[in-house]
Amino acid sequence: MPNRSIVIHTTRRQLELYEGNRLIQHYPIAVGKGSTPTPYGRYSIATKTVYPGGVFGSRWMGLSLPHYGIHGTSNPTSIGQAISKGCVRMHNHDVENLFQLVGIGTPVIIQP
Repeated sequence: MPNRSIVIHTTRRQLELYEGNRLIQHYPIAVGKGSTPTPYGRYSIATKTVYPGGVFGSRWMGLSLPHYGIHGTSNPTSIGQAISKGCVRMHNHDVENLFQLVGIGTPVIIQP
């Protein structure tokens, strides 16, 4: 995989994909609600799983922080909100696109 990284902006509710220092894609997201916020920090993609649908949508990319990940959703109206239990939700078509563009070990930076 090229030198790619993910930056998640929780306040803007946006996920950005970089190749080196160049922004190559951005996506709207949903983040954790006040009682279960999305944790700030530096992580990496630890697992990648294809799902047939359901609450995690069609794809799951687990972070190096156990129990947290970037995934699709069965509730597309939740995108843009602070509504999850800490995970980052994406539209299924967006998470499928991102899934193809990143590999295990891709750095993930989560910030305000």
